[in-house]
Amino acid sequence: MRRLLWKLVASNLLVIGVVIFIVWMAVDYLAADYFAVLMEKYHVSPTDAHRMFLVAVHRYIIWASCFAMLCAAIISLVLTRRLLRPLSQMTAISKQIATGDYSAKVKLTSQDEVGQLAQSFNQMAESLQRIEHLRRTLVSDVAHELRTPLTNTRGYLEALRDGVVAPNTETFELLHEEILRLVHLVEDLLQLTKADVARMTLRRREVVFQELIEQALDLFQPQFIAKEITVKALLTRRDVIAADPDKLAQAMRNVLQNAWQYTPRGGEITLTVSHEGGCLTLSVVNSGEGIPQADLPFIFERFYRGEKSRSRERGGAGIGLAIVKELIEAHGGRVGAESTPGTTHIWLTLPV
Repeated sequence: MRRLLWKLVASNLLVIGVVIFIVWMAVDYLAADYFAVLMEKYHVSPTDAHRMFLVAVHRYIIWASCFAMLCAAIISLVLTRRLLRPLSQMTAISKQIATGDYSAKVKLTSQDEVGQLAQSFNQMAESLQRIEHLRRTLVSDVAHELRTPLTNTRGYLEALRDGVVAPNTETFELLHEEILRLVHLVEDLLQLTKADVARMTLRRREVVFQELIEQALDLFQPQFIAKEITVKALLTRRDVIAADPDKLAQAMRNVLQNAWQYTPRGGEITLTVSHEGGCLTLSVVNSGEGIPQADLPFIFERFYRGEKSRSRERGGAGIGLAIVKELIEAHGGRVGAESTPGTTHIWLTLPV
Protein backbone atom coordinates (compact mmCIF):
# COMPACT_ATOMS: atom_id res chain seq x y z
CA MET A 1 0.00 0.00 0.00
CA ARG A 2 2.93 2.39 0.61
CA ARG A 3 3.95 2.20 -3.04
CA LEU A 4 0.42 2.97 -4.15
CA LEU A 5 0.23 5.83 -1.63
CA TRP A 6 3.35 7.53 -2.97
CA LYS A 7 2.32 6.91 -6.56
CA LEU A 8 -0.98 8.74 -5.94
CA VAL A 9 0.77 11.63 -4.16
CA ALA A 10 3.37 11.85 -6.95
CA SER A 11 0.65 11.90 -9.60
CA ASN A 12 -1.04 14.87 -7.86
CA LEU A 13 2.27 16.73 -7.58
CA LEU A 14 3.00 16.01 -11.22
CA VAL A 15 -0.29 17.59 -12.26
CA ILE A 16 0.48 20.68 -10.16
CA GLY A 17 3.99 20.86 -11.67
CA VAL A 18 2.58 20.77 -15.19
CA VAL A 19 0.17 23.59 -14.33
CA ILE A 20 3.02 25.70 -12.89
CA PHE A 21 5.12 25.10 -16.02
CA ILE A 22 2.27 26.22 -18.24
CA VAL A 23 1.78 29.38 -16.16
CA TRP A 24 5.52 30.06 -16.29
CA MET A 25 5.62 29.74 -20.07
CA ALA A 26 2.50 31.86 -20.41
CA VAL A 27 4.13 34.66 -18.41
CA ASP A 28 7.35 34.45 -20.44
CA TYR A 29 5.79 34.37 -23.90
CA LEU A 30 2.45 36.11 -23.52
CA ALA A 31 2.30 38.40 -20.49
CA ALA A 32 5.91 39.59 -20.88
CA ASP A 33 5.44 40.35 -24.59
CA TYR A 34 2.21 42.19 -23.84
CA PHE A 35 4.08 44.21 -21.16
CA ALA A 36 6.79 45.12 -23.71
CA VAL A 37 4.14 46.30 -26.20
CA LEU A 38 2.68 48.60 -23.54
CA MET A 39 6.11 50.03 -22.75
CA GLU A 40 6.72 50.84 -26.45
CA LYS A 41 3.25 52.36 -26.80
CA TYR A 42 3.94 54.82 -24.01
CA HIS A 43 7.57 55.41 -25.16
CA VAL A 44 9.19 53.77 -22.14
CA SER A 45 12.38 51.77 -22.55
CA PRO A 46 11.17 48.18 -22.15
CA THR A 47 14.56 46.53 -21.52
CA ASP A 48 15.05 47.19 -17.82
CA ALA A 49 11.33 47.19 -17.00
CA HIS A 50 10.82 43.96 -18.94
CA ARG A 51 13.64 42.28 -17.03
CA MET A 52 12.36 43.53 -13.67
CA PHE A 53 8.83 42.36 -14.56
CA LEU A 54 10.02 38.87 -15.40
CA VAL A 55 12.21 38.59 -12.29
CA ALA A 56 9.36 39.69 -10.01
CA VAL A 57 6.78 37.45 -11.63
CA HIS A 58 9.16 34.47 -11.60
CA ARG A 59 9.95 35.05 -7.94
CA TYR A 60 6.27 35.13 -6.97
CA ILE A 61 5.55 32.09 -9.13
CA ILE A 62 8.36 30.16 -7.41
CA TRP A 63 7.13 31.05 -3.91
CA ALA A 64 3.51 30.37 -4.83
CA SER A 65 4.51 27.09 -6.48
CA CYS A 66 6.47 25.92 -3.42
CA PHE A 67 3.56 26.76 -1.14
CA ALA A 68 1.07 25.08 -3.51
CA MET A 69 3.26 21.96 -3.81
CA LEU A 70 3.63 21.73 -0.01
CA CYS A 71 -0.13 22.13 0.58
CA ALA A 72 -0.91 19.67 -2.21
CA ALA A 73 1.54 17.12 -0.81
CA ILE A 74 0.07 17.37 2.72
CA ILE A 75 -3.54 17.29 1.59
CA SER A 76 -2.92 14.46 -0.90
CA LEU A 77 -1.04 12.47 1.71
CA VAL A 78 -3.81 12.82 4.30
CA LEU A 79 -6.69 12.16 1.91
CA THR A 80 -4.93 9.31 0.12
CA ARG A 81 -4.00 7.58 3.39
CA ARG A 82 -7.61 7.87 4.50
CA LEU A 83 -8.74 6.54 1.14
CA LEU A 84 -6.35 3.58 1.21
CA ARG A 85 -6.88 2.63 4.86
CA PRO A 86 -9.79 0.24 4.06
CA LEU A 87 -7.70 -1.31 1.29
CA SER A 88 -4.87 -1.91 3.75
CA GLN A 89 -7.35 -3.53 6.13
CA MET A 90 -8.68 -5.72 3.31
CA THR A 91 -5.13 -6.87 2.53
CA ALA A 92 -4.48 -7.82 6.15
CA ILE A 93 -7.90 -9.46 6.61
CA SER A 94 -7.58 -11.43 3.37
CA LYS A 95 -4.41 -12.98 4.80
CA GLN A 96 -6.37 -13.97 7.92
CA ILE A 97 -9.14 -15.44 5.77
CA ALA A 98 -6.53 -17.48 3.90
CA THR A 99 -5.58 -19.07 7.24
CA GLY A 100 -9.23 -19.87 8.05
CA ASP A 101 -10.01 -16.92 10.36
CA TYR A 102 -13.21 -15.20 9.16
CA SER A 103 -13.91 -13.11 12.26
CA ALA A 104 -12.15 -9.85 11.28
CA LYS A 105 -14.16 -7.15 9.48
CA VAL A 106 -13.22 -3.98 7.62
CA LYS A 107 -14.29 -0.81 9.43
CA LEU A 108 -16.73 1.21 7.34
CA THR A 109 -15.77 4.90 7.39
CA SER A 110 -17.58 6.18 4.30
CA GLN A 111 -20.35 5.40 1.85
CA ASP A 112 -18.35 6.12 -1.31
CA GLU A 113 -17.02 3.53 -3.75
CA VAL A 114 -14.27 2.42 -1.35
CA GLY A 115 -16.86 2.13 1.44
CA GLN A 116 -19.10 0.03 -0.79
CA LEU A 117 -16.10 -2.16 -1.63
CA ALA A 118 -15.39 -2.61 2.08
CA GLN A 119 -19.04 -3.52 2.71
CA SER A 120 -18.97 -6.08 -0.11
CA PHE A 121 -15.72 -7.47 1.30
CA ASN A 122 -17.36 -7.92 4.73
CA GLN A 123 -20.34 -9.64 3.12
CA MET A 124 -17.97 -11.97 1.28
CA ALA A 125 -16.16 -12.79 4.54
CA GLU A 126 -19.49 -13.52 6.25
CA SER A 127 -20.56 -15.76 3.36
CA LEU A 128 -17.27 -17.66 3.52
CA GLN A 129 -17.68 -18.02 7.29
CA ARG A 130 -21.22 -19.33 6.83
CA ILE A 131 -20.11 -21.77 4.12
CA GLU A 132 -17.26 -23.02 6.29
CA HIS A 133 -19.69 -23.49 9.19
CA LEU A 134 -22.08 -25.40 6.92
CA ARG A 135 -19.23 -27.57 5.66
CA ARG A 136 -18.13 -28.49 9.15
CA THR A 137 -21.72 -29.06 10.23
CA LEU A 138 -22.34 -31.22 7.16
CA VAL A 139 -19.34 -33.43 7.89
CA SER A 140 -20.36 -33.72 11.54
CA ASP A 141 -23.99 -34.49 10.71
CA VAL A 142 -23.13 -37.06 8.05
CA ALA A 143 -20.79 -38.80 10.49
CA HIS A 144 -23.51 -38.73 13.16
CA GLU A 145 -26.15 -40.09 10.81
CA LEU A 146 -23.88 -42.88 9.59
CA ARG A 147 -22.62 -43.79 13.06
CA THR A 148 -25.97 -44.94 14.48
CA PRO A 149 -26.92 -47.54 11.84
CA LEU A 150 -23.30 -48.66 11.44
CA THR A 151 -22.92 -49.12 15.21
CA ASN A 152 -26.18 -51.06 15.39
CA THR A 153 -25.20 -53.25 12.43
CA ARG A 154 -21.77 -53.90 13.91
CA GLY A 155 -23.32 -54.82 17.25
CA TYR A 156 -25.71 -57.33 15.69
CA LEU A 157 -22.98 -58.86 13.53
CA GLU A 158 -20.62 -59.26 16.49
CA ALA A 159 -23.45 -60.78 18.53
CA LEU A 160 -24.17 -63.23 15.72
CA ARG A 161 -20.48 -64.08 15.41
CA ASP A 162 -20.12 -64.69 19.14
CA GLY A 163 -23.35 -66.67 19.34
CA VAL A 164 -24.97 -64.19 21.72
CA VAL A 165 -27.89 -63.66 19.32
CA ALA A 166 -29.51 -66.45 17.40
CA PRO A 167 -29.49 -66.08 13.59
CA ASN A 168 -33.27 -65.93 13.29
CA THR A 169 -35.65 -64.00 11.05
CA GLU A 170 -36.14 -61.18 13.55
CA THR A 171 -32.39 -60.48 13.75
CA PHE A 172 -32.04 -60.39 9.99
CA GLU A 173 -35.03 -58.06 9.75
CA LEU A 174 -33.33 -55.64 12.16
CA LEU A 175 -30.12 -55.80 10.13
CA HIS A 176 -32.12 -55.21 6.98
CA GLU A 177 -33.74 -52.10 8.48
CA GLU A 178 -30.38 -50.66 9.46
CA ILE A 179 -28.99 -51.30 5.97
CA LEU A 180 -32.04 -49.61 4.45
CA ARG A 181 -31.45 -46.57 6.65
CA LEU A 182 -27.91 -46.36 5.31
CA VAL A 183 -29.13 -46.73 1.74
CA HIS A 184 -31.76 -44.01 2.20
CA LEU A 185 -29.18 -41.66 3.71
CA VAL A 186 -26.75 -42.20 0.85
CA GLU A 187 -29.55 -41.68 -1.66
CA ASP A 188 -30.56 -38.44 0.10
CA LEU A 189 -26.96 -37.21 0.02
CA LEU A 190 -26.76 -38.04 -3.68
CA GLN A 191 -29.98 -36.09 -4.33
CA LEU A 192 -28.63 -33.17 -2.32
CA THR A 193 -25.44 -33.16 -4.38
CA LYS A 194 -27.48 -33.15 -7.58
CA ALA A 195 -29.63 -30.33 -6.22
CA ASP A 196 -26.50 -28.25 -5.53
CA VAL A 197 -25.60 -28.28 -9.23
CA ALA A 198 -29.19 -28.07 -10.47
CA ARG A 199 -28.69 -24.55 -11.85
CA MET A 200 -26.15 -25.92 -14.33
CA THR A 201 -28.10 -29.03 -15.30
CA LEU A 202 -31.68 -27.80 -15.71
CA ARG A 203 -33.43 -29.14 -18.80
CA ARG A 204 -36.40 -26.86 -19.08
CA ARG A 205 -39.46 -27.57 -21.14
CA GLU A 206 -43.12 -26.61 -20.89
CA VAL A 207 -44.95 -28.64 -18.26
CA VAL A 208 -48.34 -28.37 -16.58
CA PHE A 209 -47.62 -27.51 -12.95
CA GLN A 210 -50.76 -29.16 -11.56
CA GLU A 211 -50.03 -32.43 -13.39
CA LEU A 212 -46.69 -32.76 -11.58
CA ILE A 213 -48.49 -32.29 -8.26
CA GLU A 214 -51.13 -34.87 -9.17
CA GLN A 215 -48.45 -37.40 -10.15
CA ALA A 216 -46.74 -36.91 -6.78
CA LEU A 217 -50.08 -37.32 -5.00
CA ASP A 218 -50.76 -40.58 -6.85
CA LEU A 219 -47.35 -41.85 -5.77
CA PHE A 220 -48.09 -41.15 -2.07
CA GLN A 221 -51.73 -42.26 -2.15
CA PRO A 222 -51.06 -45.69 -0.57
CA GLN A 223 -49.12 -44.06 2.29
CA PHE A 224 -51.89 -41.53 2.89
CA ILE A 225 -54.49 -44.30 2.95
CA ALA A 226 -52.43 -46.45 5.31
CA LYS A 227 -52.15 -43.52 7.73
CA GLU A 228 -55.83 -42.51 7.22
CA ILE A 229 -54.83 -39.01 6.13
CA THR A 230 -57.41 -36.93 4.26
CA VAL A 231 -55.92 -35.08 1.30
CA LYS A 232 -57.66 -32.07 -0.24
CA ALA A 233 -56.14 -30.92 -3.52
CA LEU A 234 -57.57 -27.71 -5.02
CA LEU A 235 -56.02 -27.99 -8.48
CA THR A 236 -58.70 -26.77 -10.87
CA ARG A 237 -56.40 -24.57 -13.00
CA ARG A 238 -53.91 -25.80 -15.55
CA ASP A 239 -50.84 -23.55 -15.53
CA VAL A 240 -47.98 -24.13 -17.97
CA ILE A 241 -44.47 -23.25 -16.81
CA ALA A 242 -40.96 -23.74 -18.21
CA ALA A 243 -39.19 -26.10 -15.80
CA ASP A 244 -37.21 -29.29 -15.52
CA PRO A 245 -39.99 -31.83 -14.88
CA ASP A 246 -37.75 -34.38 -13.15
CA LYS A 247 -36.23 -31.93 -10.68
CA LEU A 248 -39.54 -30.21 -10.02
CA ALA A 249 -41.21 -33.59 -9.44
CA GLN A 250 -38.45 -34.41 -6.93
CA ALA A 251 -39.25 -31.20 -5.05
CA MET A 252 -42.98 -32.06 -5.01
CA ARG A 253 -42.28 -35.55 -3.68
CA ASN A 254 -40.06 -34.21 -0.91
CA VAL A 255 -42.70 -31.68 0.18
CA LEU A 256 -45.37 -34.40 0.31
CA GLN A 257 -42.99 -36.77 2.08
CA ASN A 258 -42.42 -34.14 4.76
CA ALA A 259 -46.16 -33.50 5.11
CA TRP A 260 -46.90 -37.24 5.35
CA GLN A 261 -44.21 -37.79 8.00
CA TYR A 262 -45.41 -35.04 10.33
CA THR A 263 -49.17 -35.43 9.89
CA PRO A 264 -50.65 -37.62 12.62
CA ARG A 265 -52.88 -40.58 11.85
CA GLY A 266 -56.30 -39.36 10.81
CA GLY A 267 -54.95 -35.90 10.04
CA GLU A 268 -55.48 -33.69 7.01
CA ILE A 269 -53.32 -32.25 4.21
CA THR A 270 -54.53 -29.44 1.94
CA LEU A 271 -52.84 -28.42 -1.31
CA THR A 272 -53.69 -25.21 -3.16
CA VAL A 273 -52.16 -23.44 -6.16
CA SER A 274 -52.52 -19.69 -6.59
CA HIS A 275 -51.44 -17.47 -9.48
CA GLU A 276 -50.41 -13.94 -8.53
CA GLY A 277 -47.89 -11.38 -9.78
CA GLY A 278 -46.50 -13.59 -12.54
CA CYS A 279 -45.76 -16.42 -10.11
CA LEU A 280 -47.31 -19.74 -9.15
CA THR A 281 -47.46 -20.61 -5.47
CA LEU A 282 -48.02 -24.11 -4.13
CA SER A 283 -49.23 -24.17 -0.52
CA VAL A 284 -49.12 -27.40 1.47
CA VAL A 285 -50.89 -27.19 4.84
CA ASN A 286 -50.91 -30.19 7.15
CA SER A 287 -52.33 -30.76 10.61
CA GLY A 288 -50.04 -31.83 13.41
CA GLU A 289 -47.95 -30.52 16.25
CA GLY A 290 -46.62 -27.54 14.32
CA ILE A 291 -43.07 -26.23 14.22
CA PRO A 292 -41.64 -24.19 17.11
CA GLN A 293 -40.94 -20.59 16.10
CA ALA A 294 -37.30 -21.00 17.10
CA ASP A 295 -36.91 -23.84 14.57
CA LEU A 296 -38.95 -22.30 11.76
CA PRO A 297 -36.16 -20.23 10.09
CA PHE A 298 -33.90 -23.29 9.86
CA ILE A 299 -36.13 -26.08 8.54
CA PHE A 300 -34.72 -25.71 5.01
CA GLU A 301 -31.13 -26.08 6.27
CA ARG A 302 -29.30 -29.34 5.70
CA PHE A 303 -29.63 -31.95 8.44
CA TYR A 304 -31.64 -29.56 10.60
CA ARG A 305 -34.21 -31.25 12.80
CA GLY A 306 -35.97 -29.60 15.68
CA GLU A 307 -36.52 -32.90 17.49
CA LYS A 308 -33.70 -35.17 16.37
CA SER A 309 -34.79 -38.30 18.17
CA ARG A 310 -38.39 -38.06 16.95
CA SER A 311 -37.25 -37.31 13.41
CA ARG A 312 -34.85 -40.23 13.39
CA GLU A 313 -37.59 -42.59 14.45
CA ARG A 314 -39.71 -41.37 11.55
CA GLY A 315 -36.84 -41.94 9.15
CA GLY A 316 -35.93 -38.31 8.44
CA ALA A 317 -32.36 -37.10 8.17
CA GLY A 318 -33.20 -33.43 7.66
CA ILE A 319 -32.27 -33.38 3.97
CA GLY A 320 -35.64 -33.44 2.16
CA LEU A 321 -36.57 -29.77 2.56
CA ALA A 322 -32.98 -28.70 1.88
CA ILE A 323 -33.27 -30.44 -1.49
CA VAL A 324 -36.60 -28.66 -2.11
CA LYS A 325 -34.95 -25.29 -1.42
CA GLU A 326 -32.05 -25.95 -3.80
CA LEU A 327 -34.28 -27.22 -6.62
CA ILE A 328 -36.84 -24.41 -6.36
CA GLU A 329 -34.19 -21.69 -6.17
CA ALA A 330 -32.48 -23.25 -9.19
CA HIS A 331 -35.72 -22.49 -11.08
CA GLY A 332 -35.65 -18.89 -9.85
CA GLY A 333 -38.27 -19.49 -7.16
CA ARG A 334 -38.51 -19.17 -3.38
CA VAL A 335 -39.55 -21.37 -0.48
CA GLY A 336 -40.91 -20.57 2.97
CA ALA A 337 -42.75 -21.92 5.95
CA GLU A 338 -45.25 -20.76 8.55
CA SER A 339 -46.61 -22.61 11.54
CA THR A 340 -49.15 -22.25 14.28
CA PRO A 341 -50.10 -24.75 17.01
CA GLY A 342 -51.86 -27.54 15.15
CA THR A 343 -50.88 -26.65 11.55
CA THR A 344 -47.79 -26.33 9.38
CA HIS A 345 -47.74 -24.38 6.11
CA ILE A 346 -44.99 -25.01 3.55
CA TRP A 347 -45.08 -22.91 0.39
CA LEU A 348 -42.99 -22.65 -2.74
CA THR A 349 -43.21 -20.03 -5.48
CA LEU A 350 -42.11 -20.36 -9.11
CA PRO A 351 -42.00 -17.71 -11.86
CA VAL A 352 -44.31 -18.34 -14.79
